[in-house]
Amino acid sequence: MRLGVLDVGSNTVHLLVVDAHRGAHPTPMHSEKTVLRLAEQITASGDLSKAGENELVAAVESARAAAVRLNCEEVLPFATSAVREAQNAPKVLARVAKDTGVDLRVLSGADEARLTFLAVRRWFGWSAGQLLVLDIGGGSLEIAMGRDEEPELAESLPLGAGRTTRTRFHHDPPTRSEVVATSAWLEDQLAGLAKKVAKQGQPDRIVATSKTFRSLARLAGAAPSAAGPRVRRTLTDTALRQLIAFISRMTAADLAQLEGVSASRSHQLVAGALVAQAAMRALSLTELEICPWALREGVILRRLDHANGTDDTGAALAGVSANGEDR
Repeated sequence: MRLGVLDVGSNTVHLLVVDAHRGAHPTPMHSEKTVLRLAEQITASGDLSKAGENELVAAVESARAAAVRLNCEEVLPFATSAVREAQNAPKVLARVAKDTGVDLRVLSGADEARLTFLAVRRWFGWSAGQLLVLDIGGGSLEIAMGRDEEPELAESLPLGAGRTTRTRFHHDPPTRSEVVATSAWLEDQLAGLAKKVAKQGQPDRIVATSKTFRSLARLAGAAPSAAGPRVRRTLTDTALRQLIAFISRMTAADLAQLEGVSASRSHQLVAGALVAQAAMRALSLTELEICPWALREGVILRRLDHANGTDDTGAALAGVSANGEDR
């Protein structure tokens, strides 16, 4: 079947179209993004602004139309931290559903961690043993750990790259004092997580996923995307430390010129690198292996696992057909 996954994140609205069926490897057929930076359109009162709401409706409608054009049988629509934390989220979601026919399901941080973990488990297989998975998004940091497809530990902390940029940096590039203070603050924020992870025992494989980690790994010398998804890519603590010393002196505009860095995310790259470094230090990690699969693939896999309509996260996401009709 052809599925469309509609991911409403803190930075972008991303439609990924895949051809997939249960037991097979999902094949990407189309990808398109609209940069909205919804997290930056949250007002002082905690609401998503009217302009942000209008842009979200337009982006979702555009994605729905693309899904129809590409003959998607179903669209799996979900939203993460930016919408999840907006005080007026129920009103915004109701309008999106009314105007586009797309029923956005808001994932909890723990659900994000679980679904991302599922994708990583399927990518590396059972031979990976006890997996520790890290994922830095725009609004949150997710950590999951376990030996099965359902992790024993699934945590989400409000330490995303975009959020950290907005709350900790006031200059472009950030000042040296901002970088030092943010590093110390992150260390404090992650102290409790380190204790929880330690209780799970030693991981057999330590994996990082999603755009921030992929960009950092590429800048640190990992193979480009053109080399294909099966090439092993890593990020070491030494390479990350050297990279931070370099990129923390650059403006967002200059960072956007680097290979592997998108213009829509360049402004939050330094903060993302500091979150990555703080997490590695807190968990005493010296190397991360980069996985090409993440949350969107996890949503697809869970949907395929429950193609018989079992009522869980994956099945619940499959609530709208490409033409906007309830299924």
